[in-house]
Amino acid sequence: MFEVVIGLEVHAQLNTKTKIFCSCATSFGEKSNTNVCPTCLALPGALPVLNQEAVKKAIAFGKAVNATINKKSIFNRKNYFYPDLPKAYQISQFDIPIVENGELFINVNGENKRIGITRAHLEEDAGKNIHESNFSKVDLNRAGTPLLEIVSEPELRSSDEAVVYLKKLHSIIRFLDISDANMQEGSFRCDANVSIRPKGDDKFYTRVEIKNLNSFRFIQKAIEYEVKRQSEAWEDGKYDQEVVQETRLFDTVNLVTRSMRGKEDSAEYRYFPDPDLLPVILDDEMISQDIPELPDEKKTRFVGELGIKESDSEVIVSSLELCRYFEYLIDQKLNPKLCVTWLTTELMGLLKGELTIENSPIKQEKLAVLIKRIEESVISAKAGKDILAHVFDNTEVGIDDAIEKLGLKQVSDDGAIEKIIDEILANNEDKVAEYKSGKDKLFGFFVGQAMKAGKGAFNPAKVNEILKAKLG
Repeated sequence: MFEVVIGLEVHAQLNTKTKIFCSCATSFGEKSNTNVCPTCLALPGALPVLNQEAVKKAIAFGKAVNATINKKSIFNRKNYFYPDLPKAYQISQFDIPIVENGELFINVNGENKRIGITRAHLEEDAGKNIHESNFSKVDLNRAGTPLLEIVSEPELRSSDEAVVYLKKLHSIIRFLDISDANMQEGSFRCDANVSIRPKGDDKFYTRVEIKNLNSFRFIQKAIEYEVKRQSEAWEDGKYDQEVVQETRLFDTVNLVTRSMRGKEDSAEYRYFPDPDLLPVILDDEMISQDIPELPDEKKTRFVGELGIKESDSEVIVSSLELCRYFEYLIDQKLNPKLCVTWLTTELMGLLKGELTIENSPIKQEKLAVLIKRIEESVISAKAGKDILAHVFDNTEVGIDDAIEKLGLKQVSDDGAIEKIIDEILANNEDKVAEYKSGKDKLFGFFVGQAMKAGKGAFNPAKVNEILKAKLG
């Protein structure tokens, strides 16, 4: 009955060493109100100076999403009062942002869809309010941290599409290395603008902004709740009374949105060009800077050059850390398909709870040795699983030491294998005769007997080779 209309505003803190308009550090977790100076405290006479690295990072993002990069952009003052905003205005970009008219492609349920990116503009972050029992505190360490605000077109039609878009955007930002995009620390957070309309209607109805969402799960839950709330209001004939243009917060305990304040229109912010900052003028050299290989490009290369499945490549490029881990393995000249299996299936299968590829007990160098020993037929794949589990729990033990300790070294000696095979064939003369008369499936029986006699230590390729020779 209803179509959902979603537009997202993402705030990504840029990973510059200093703030956007002063030389204070942007490091996270410092003692409250220590990374501050007259400029970010808005003391009289202090003037802003633009951080060039923030501009370069904004340009890199623009190139990654095929956007127009404006050679001239300006900073404006966005006027509003809030305890964590010392100046009572925010320096942002309004009329002429640095990046406009980009695009991002997502795949949902096997269908590709283009999502337009209206703009991406530079601005300064506000401080942080800390509410404790009966009083509130303000930490201004974050005030002035450079932000890139990325605004999508209202072209997302479900919470699933919204999450896929955000994950893709998050991945691009991480691969560009313009932000650590740590959602828990607030480096990547999202405001969701949500409205509904009857299917087939192209009119935009009242939108509600859900503020400061910082986990993919909560983003999805918040959108789903808001769609349900608005749909029920419409069906009950109370849409005009209950759905008003406002800012709402998401209650992460009860999984509901709650009204915070009326939503301002842009006119209420009284934007005007900041008189303390000159227009930003970009030269061709800055705009032509190279950017790193992006997830989609890596995925195409892995499929085309390494011959791995597209679905496996999708998993690998879903995380910058996972991709770096995989590329290290490939750089060791290991079999790509083996690398995929041992990284995405075997190792990732052991990572539970708070363990991720970033803090995995098995570092890339150790997994590379394990895969190499399998390629060299020093151990079997089955033994490799036991060895991986052992070194996962005993991180101080090396792969070769584990092989010796567990007695899992594979036997490739022709003489030892041949002796066992001769005994098996001698004890099963009736089955040998049946095999030679055409019952080819019995070959598997002989292989199984040999591997059993060798207690899993025989090289399967050698067993097959010798058996074929013996059986003619």
